[in-house]
Amino acid sequence: MGWFRAGSSVTKLAIRRTLAQGGSYATRTNVVRTHALYFHTSVFKAKEQSTPMPSTVPLSRLTDTFLDGTSNIYLEELQRAWEADPNSVDESWDNFFRNFVGQDATSPGISGQTIHESMRLLLLVKSYQVNGHMKTKLDPLGLEEREIPDNLNPAFCGFTEADLDREFFLGVWRMAGFLAENRPVQTLRSILTRLEQAYCRSIGYEYMHIADHEKCNWLRDKIETPTPTQYNRQRREVILDRLIWSSQFENFLATKWTTAKRFGLEGGETLIPGMKEMFDRAADLGVENIVIGMPHRGRLNVLGNVVRKPLRQIFSEFSGGTKPVDEVGLYTGTGDVKYHLGTSYDRPTRGGKRIHLSLVANPSHLEAVDPVVVGKTRAKQYYSNDVDRTKNMAVLIHGDGSFAGQGVVYETFHLSALPNYTTGGTIHIVVNNQVAFTTDPRAGRSSQYCTDVAKALNVPIFHVNGDDMEAVVHVCELAAEWRQTFHSDVVVDLVCYRRFGHNEIDEPSFTQPKMYKVSPVIVISAFLVRFQVIRNHMSPLEIYKKKLLESGQVTQEDINKIQEKANTILNEEFLASKDYVPKRSDWLSAYWAGFKSPERLSRIRNTGVKPEILKTVGKAITTLPETFKPHRAVKKIYEQRAKMIETGEGIDWALGEALAFATLLVEGNHVRLSGQDVERGTFSHRHAVLHDQETEEQYCPLDHVLMNQDEEMFTVSNRRFLTSLKHMSHGMGRGLHDANECNFCIYTILVKMRNYVFTDAEQKFAVLGYELGYSMENPNSLVMWEAQFGDFANGAQVIFDQFLSSGESKWLRQTGLVLMLPHGYDGQGPEHSSARLERLLQMSDDNPFVIPEMDQTLRKQIQECNWQVVNVTTPANYFHVLRRQIHRGFRKPLIVMSPKNLLRYKDCKSNLSEFDDVQGHPGFDKQGTRFKRLIKDQNDHSDLEKGIRRLVLCSGKVYYELDEERKKKNASDIAICRVEQLCPFPHDLIQRELKRYPNAEIVWCQEEPMNMGAYSYIAPRLGTAMKELSRGSVEDIKYVGRYPSASIATGFYQVHGNEQTELVQKAIQPEPINYPF
Repeated sequence: MGWFRAGSSVTKLAIRRTLAQGGSYATRTNVVRTHALYFHTSVFKAKEQSTPMPSTVPLSRLTDTFLDGTSNIYLEELQRAWEADPNSVDESWDNFFRNFVGQDATSPGISGQTIHESMRLLLLVKSYQVNGHMKTKLDPLGLEEREIPDNLNPAFCGFTEADLDREFFLGVWRMAGFLAENRPVQTLRSILTRLEQAYCRSIGYEYMHIADHEKCNWLRDKIETPTPTQYNRQRREVILDRLIWSSQFENFLATKWTTAKRFGLEGGETLIPGMKEMFDRAADLGVENIVIGMPHRGRLNVLGNVVRKPLRQIFSEFSGGTKPVDEVGLYTGTGDVKYHLGTSYDRPTRGGKRIHLSLVANPSHLEAVDPVVVGKTRAKQYYSNDVDRTKNMAVLIHGDGSFAGQGVVYETFHLSALPNYTTGGTIHIVVNNQVAFTTDPRAGRSSQYCTDVAKALNVPIFHVNGDDMEAVVHVCELAAEWRQTFHSDVVVDLVCYRRFGHNEIDEPSFTQPKMYKVSPVIVISAFLVRFQVIRNHMSPLEIYKKKLLESGQVTQEDINKIQEKANTILNEEFLASKDYVPKRSDWLSAYWAGFKSPERLSRIRNTGVKPEILKTVGKAITTLPETFKPHRAVKKIYEQRAKMIETGEGIDWALGEALAFATLLVEGNHVRLSGQDVERGTFSHRHAVLHDQETEEQYCPLDHVLMNQDEEMFTVSNRRFLTSLKHMSHGMGRGLHDANECNFCIYTILVKMRNYVFTDAEQKFAVLGYELGYSMENPNSLVMWEAQFGDFANGAQVIFDQFLSSGESKWLRQTGLVLMLPHGYDGQGPEHSSARLERLLQMSDDNPFVIPEMDQTLRKQIQECNWQVVNVTTPANYFHVLRRQIHRGFRKPLIVMSPKNLLRYKDCKSNLSEFDDVQGHPGFDKQGTRFKRLIKDQNDHSDLEKGIRRLVLCSGKVYYELDEERKKKNASDIAICRVEQLCPFPHDLIQRELKRYPNAEIVWCQEEPMNMGAYSYIAPRLGTAMKELSRGSVEDIKYVGRYPSASIATGFYQVHGNEQTELVQKAIQPEPINYPF
């Protein structure tokens, strides 16, 4: 592809003029096979004109280069047309031919430069732009051996030593850098020297895969400068100071804690000055907030030197730390290791500004934090009204092995240009150790670079030798400028090394016994001798000090002063750390002021809404514009919803949800819903976004609840594919009109279409992580993620395990994220039946053998639990559980086992009076109208019913089947109660029902197999409640449900029906239930 692009631009300059005169592209596409790649080229049809066209070329000749006769024929005919009439060709060709024949021209040129030489010279420059990185000295250890492409040799392009001191003109119309028209005439030797300086020293640029002429020209202007970038003395002193701090910090930790894991940055110390310079430049360009995500390597150095976490606090954590116990209401959680923790700080920049830095806490699961950081950044942009996305920026630091190996990196990249997910570009920094734990790159990836995954998008990649301090600074600043200019992602590949093992107490000789031997060994791979080379390799600080001393700009005395100052401060902070006592945690940002930690009681609030408000918003979300023409089935649905609001009866699931959203919006809260098919709903029930059947215009009723409502106040997003395709075609379209840059556009669009379809359908890990990060920024928002089926949620299991279930305990960070996981057995097989409820309940941290304080005025049970799991059975209760997420003084994740067939079930309806706050209406009790953790039997039983022989406890849609069977059998001596909130367990309400039915046998009924579902969670807690009332123990609980199974459900619909009928009939049978089966 590089060869094709390198040669093609010359001819395309002439084609541009022909296009302007009325040419047209044929629909036929030729597919040319070259080196096992298929290139799509359009065939041009010319109208009558004076400019000659190339002669017909056989298909077999299309693989020829522009150095052969095929192209010469075209150029010779073009020259003859110019000789007949100079005005018949483009101005650029007019200038070129004037130079060629020695006439005066409007652009500078040189007599005697032939067409062949011009083409070959253009090809040589293009070759450096495309493949120059292959010649770059990237490996600080000098162990990497790479084959240099032949096209970087001038002889390959037909030049000899005799040509080196000849002068050439390179100017090309609308090109930047070395090919710019305003560049002076230069000798071939000077051209080659500058090409080597720009592309083949310590920085390797990859950007020619970007099909955007403007972006490529911008980069050429930055890269192909007339002279190399040089820093003055003042800048160099700042860079030196920052590098000394980076190195001294690691040395200090290694001296004080010789056997502690710290995952130091030795070998990559230039990261710290590079990041600081990047942030300074970003602040100069308007950035005010930066959210950072990174793995454990170098994290302590970034915390201390970049984000400015107090050094005494870091040192205290090394010494074991002190858990604060003297502050009332201070929640400390279980904590985490020091190299997983985050912090935030306002730091001054070199330019005199201040910038807020946030380092997000993360687990050891590499790259899992990536989408969390991006989501948090998007939320910051929303709440700060950063419409242009220039004030808030995300920076992600990666390892080389994880960047190439973890799929979430690819997923996060593909969120970057999607309208409801873009943050205006993320800067990615790869700390490239050239080894992943103990794995050689050749065994860890199939691509040449670990960053090749970024080429799937139009992302520039800057490879840089980590030992070249000023080159690192240059690319870091360039990355910040790119991000602020084009609002898209950029990658900095910091090629360095790891001076020690995976961590400081790791023993690499277990797996690489020859690596640490000082004596020479037979070289069998670069990896086996890497650490031998490292032993004798100068550190980045030593290299930079040597460079500055040789330049004469810095003296040894200057260096000593900086080092002494750093050591003095480090020692002072170390002494202070011995008496350091953690203060009140800074775990809540400004938006979270007043919210309660788990140790501070938060009063329960009502969630009912005034009837007039319900009517008003109900009308707003069921009324469509008169000129809007929805699908007739959707129109009917909205007419039915309007009738429900008008009559106040028969509110279904979708309308109950819409009322929850609308009432929260009216109260000033932000509502965001994303996931798979959420606009329409997987089961075609929601219809939040409507499509005009004639104009394809879209209309979202929830965007019109308030006057002049902010368009992003309610966000519902699965419009990713179509909008992204439009975005791609727009970018590619610019390329199609740009003859110099756009090659293989059809092929690229097809590839990206495939990738974006994947993004919409399968991207659970990244999207759930994104929404988690979004929800952590501001508590006054209802942020939800819905799976297509709950079964698919385990594609994001890392987010469940490492963030949602344990994040507050480990990192003192709250989130009110809501997860809706469709769950229920209705014969759709083992992949469409279960959200794996048992796994979620297993991770719940409430003690099954202790009944917590349940008094209304003292209860903190839900605050002290790690999350909430509900299986709701009425639209009204769903309405209240969503509103409860906002109407409380703390935040907890909420997992909803959302229904499927209940969405349209005839009995699964609520009256509007169950949503309001009017005393005496259904749902209003002693405390008011709120979410019901348990729904008692609906047969108006008294507080004491001795005649009830069986109490069936269940959860979810099986209730309706049990109730129907009870009515059929007229089993009035059986009571059925629904446990709507499974976790935390409603001990008080369960005991209330146990007291109500003193003679009843206790049954737990579920659809899931015995080893799944809620049974293993419910049984010990129900047994504890029974034991306290002297009603028996866990052995007295009767189980009704499916047999234990390896598979979630049967794939045979008839078998499913038989199983379902059997368990329902067994729960209602007149005989006592034998347990277990």
